[in-house]
Amino acid sequence: MSEITIQSLKNGPFLVKGTAKLFDADGKQIETKEAYGLCRCGASAHKPFCDGSHQKVDFQG
Repeated sequence: MSEITIQSLKNGPFLVKGTAKLFDADGKQIETKEAYGLCRCGASAHKPFCDGSHQKVDFQG
């Protein structure tokens, strides 16, 4: 298994790198890439993934 890292980007998403498995509330696996951003601001139209909306809503986190 490869190393998995999760980094909280200033005023942005969680950046996930590695082969982490991600599941929805029903237990269905969500397809991911080797690196992806998870929304922290709640404004993304593509939850759980970041779509850059944190910049539009001036997210501070």
